[in-house]
Amino acid sequence: MTESAPSPASSAPPGHTGRFPLHTKIFIGLLIGAVLGLGVNFALAQLDPQSLPARILTTSIAVAEPLGKVFLRLVLMVVLPLVFSALALGVLELGDLRKVGRVGLRTLFFTAILSLTAVGIGVGLVGALQPGAKLPDAKRDELREKYAQQAGENVDKAQKAKSVAQTLLDVIPENPLQEMVGAIDGSSKGNGMLAVMFFSLVFGIALTATPDRTGTLVRCLEGLFDVAMVVIGFAMRIAPFAVACLIYAITATLGLDILRTLFWFVLTALLGLSLHLFVVYPIVIWTFTGRKPLDFFRDVSDAMVTAFGTSSSNATLPTALRVAEEKLKLPREISRFVLTVGATGNQNGTALYEGVVVLFLAQVFNVQLDIGQQIAVVLMSVLAGIGTAGVPGGSLPLIVVVMSSVGVPGEGIGIILGVDRVLDMCRTVLNVTGDLAVATCVAGRADPDAG
Repeated sequence: MTESAPSPASSAPPGHTGRFPLHTKIFIGLLIGAVLGLGVNFALAQLDPQSLPARILTTSIAVAEPLGKVFLRLVLMVVLPLVFSALALGVLELGDLRKVGRVGLRTLFFTAILSLTAVGIGVGLVGALQPGAKLPDAKRDELREKYAQQAGENVDKAQKAKSVAQTLLDVIPENPLQEMVGAIDGSSKGNGMLAVMFFSLVFGIALTATPDRTGTLVRCLEGLFDVAMVVIGFAMRIAPFAVACLIYAITATLGLDILRTLFWFVLTALLGLSLHLFVVYPIVIWTFTGRKPLDFFRDVSDAMVTAFGTSSSNATLPTALRVAEEKLKLPREISRFVLTVGATGNQNGTALYEGVVVLFLAQVFNVQLDIGQQIAVVLMSVLAGIGTAGVPGGSLPLIVVVMSSVGVPGEGIGIILGVDRVLDMCRTVLNVTGDLAVATCVAGRADPDAG
């Protein structure tokens, strides 16, 4: 395969520009945005809503959010070209179709183990801490009423959910271009990003079968990948400012009151995510690769901070690809294959969160789930995690599907909507770190000298 010429993105990686590394700049932006946002939230609570200072502060929130979304738009607009080219080239670079199969099976193995462990941790913590029993009836009704409209939207989406057989069939797209159009925002008629990935895999396999006639096409794919990474480089230059704006808008709107109301739920979710991130991942990485966990976390810090700030696995994919190749030193055919598939197919944090939400709301509504139903919640949460869109809030309709299947009122999703955005940021960190952990384990097993 012909090597592409060095691109501007590779000659000046966005993670190494300026005096401070990218993750440090983004972290500083997060802190500044959070502090300012909490200050504004407190000030608005003390001011007359019609006063000039209050209107100025409200306007600042309205301005900050779209400014932050400029970064997300820049990244998301090239995610599809990036996924298509990266996955097709990853398959092509693996070469032998038997090797593609081995890498795929290893990826599936680690994904299944980590996802099942994640949901098991979440379900166990909810059973032990009983956070749903600690929410007063008055607060429950207040939250349901406050977020009734958003809850209704998610229930409507859940009611339109397809059968399992149809969902599996829709992984094979009838019209790949149509799936690409709706893959990012979840408006596709089929299976969105999973269908795009399937098409990319088949396309890459077909390229390996016609090596003598597709040299020009391969160079086009390499060029497409390089161009996408250059655009990502442009976006990453404004990432610290954009993340500060996004966090400012969230904290200025929500404040800390909603966190206090749902303290036990938030504590349970964060404890589960933390255990999986700082206990399970290090054990798996050390066991299967021999890599020191602290070195791993240091190397992937750029991707973790970006994931927290954007709440989007898709938006973090370019950064994850870069750290996998530059910091973790993984073979690019492995990283491109595993990470592009994992951005949608390996959502450990989402699976854990879905299990926590369903059992928490079952406790809130005093719905008793027997052991069989709890096992069903575990399995459905794992499967729902695979099909979740890698965008902020993408898991909510699927959570409603799982809730409804075990007799928990779907409208109850409104109770947790106030804190979902904050927890979305945290579970996206777990999702992205999980993708990198799986890629590291697959590369380590494929090549004992790796890592």
